[in-house]
Amino acid sequence: MRLQRQLRNIRAQAGKVVSPDAVAMLDRVVADLKARGAELGALRPGLQAPDFALPDQQGRTVSLYETLARGPVVLLFYRGEWCPYCCAQLRAMQLALPQLTAAGARLVAVSPELPDHSLSMAERNALDFDILSDRGAMVARSYGLVYRVPDDMRDFYRDRGVDLGIRHGCPPGQPWHLSIPATYLLAPSGIVRFASIDADYTQRPEPQSLVDLLHDRVPAH
Repeated sequence: MRLQRQLRNIRAQAGKVVSPDAVAMLDRVVADLKARGAELGALRPGLQAPDFALPDQQGRTVSLYETLARGPVVLLFYRGEWCPYCCAQLRAMQLALPQLTAAGARLVAVSPELPDHSLSMAERNALDFDILSDRGAMVARSYGLVYRVPDDMRDFYRDRGVDLGIRHGCPPGQPWHLSIPATYLLAPSGIVRFASIDADYTQRPEPQSLVDLLHDRVPAH
């Protein structure tokens, strides 16, 4: 099943179990982010991707530019293990992994969650690529993706057992932050060749589009 259909199904199911007021609130948050131009400050094609080194789900440190030395990188920023849209995207990317690998690329996913949640994400979804923990969302900030979670959205998640402060390892009382979901295709030089950045967290690009771009636009070296 194509990822877009899966995402539509998730939203339809959410509409059956979440109150109309809550759905409207979440939609308002997305609309406000777009109205404020939250996506516009994100790293764009043609620019150099900031380097980073983060722990993966096994506690090993993964360096972006060491990975790029072996070929192109598909870099995903996702919200967390608790987000069904993120899980659907990462599972779809796992299915596309043989094609990405055959095209010489490596797949790396980053969230602000602690490594235990990265490990859970990988195990629950049978993911066979690097799931990195960006504690404090410092890397996501360097890519221009971070926003503060509004109070009503925070309360909505907390009421459903999703405490981002605990999941992110933040001191009690600190504001919650998330990153706008983003999918990048990086050439081995670190130049961004493609970027999909959408404050609407229900929207993600099809994995096949990245496979096609790898064949058409990204050099092997």
